[in-house]
Amino acid sequence: MTGAGVAGGVRGRAQPAWFTELFAHRRWIRRTRPFPHIYARDVFAAEFYERLAEEYTRIRRERGTEFRATAVNYSATGMTLAEVRDGPLALFTTREWHDLVAGVTGIAATGDVEGSVHNHPPGSPGGWPHHDLTPAWFGGPEPGPDEIRLPDPRVALKSGPISPEVRARELVRAVAVMFYLGNPGWRPGDGGETALYADIAGPTPYPALLVPPLDNSMVIFECTPRSWHTFAGGNTAERNSVVMWLHRPKNEAVLRWGGDNIVQW
Repeated sequence: MTGAGVAGGVRGRAQPAWFTELFAHRRWIRRTRPFPHIYARDVFAAEFYERLAEEYTRIRRERGTEFRATAVNYSATGMTLAEVRDGPLALFTTREWHDLVAGVTGIAATGDVEGSVHNHPPGSPGGWPHHDLTPAWFGGPEPGPDEIRLPDPRVALKSGPISPEVRARELVRAVAVMFYLGNPGWRPGDGGETALYADIAGPTPYPALLVPPLDNSMVIFECTPRSWHTFAGGNTAERNSVVMWLHRPKNEAVLRWGGDNIVQW
C-alpha cells in the first residue's frame, strides 16, 4: 500500500485553497488487490461532510419521489448530479474535483462527468459482477481546461444523439468513484458493501474484498476489463452514496484494451 496525494491536479496544477481546505487530510491509500484502487476514510473535514450529509437527507425527504432506477435489474434509485447542483453536492461536478480524481489515478480525463446520488432500500439484492469499461456519449466539443461537461439531454448517454443535428462525442468511462454518505452507524454484518473481485470465473464468483459503506469514505479505481465490482446487497438499512465517472476518448480505450473489451450495458 502507498499514499495518494490530495493536493495536486491532473496537470500538476495546484488546487485552490478553498478546495484543499475541505479535506480532512492529504493522504489516501493506494491498494493493488484485487485490482488497483484508492481507498480513503474521513475524506472531508467533519463540518463539510455534515453539510453534504444534511443536503442529501434533505433531497431524500423533499425530492425522494424524483429518484429513478439507475439501471435495469438493479436495486438502486437515484438522481443525477446535474439535478443536485444547488448545494454542497455541487462539489462533485467541479473541475477541481475532476482534476483531483484524474490526478490521483494518473488519467488524462476529458472533463466530461456523469454520476448520481444513489439509494438502495433495506434488504436490496446484490448486483452482478461487472466492470465499467462502457461507452458514454456527451454533447458538444471537449471541455476546456477549466470546464466540466455533464450529459446533454439531447444525447442518449449510452447510444448517442437523439437527433442528427446534435454534435456528440463517443467516450468511454475511465475512472469510477464511490463516495459513501448518509449511512450512520454502519457496522460489520449490516451489509451493503461494494464487492471487488479478482476473478469472476465460475457460476458463483466470490468477492476478494468488501468495501464498507462507511460515512465519509470513498473508493476510486480506473475502469479496465478487470475492475470487476458490484453492490453486495443484504443491507439492513438504506445504503446511500455518490457514484460518478470520469471519461477518456474511445480511441484511447480501444488502443489500450481492444474494442471487444468495451461493453454495452
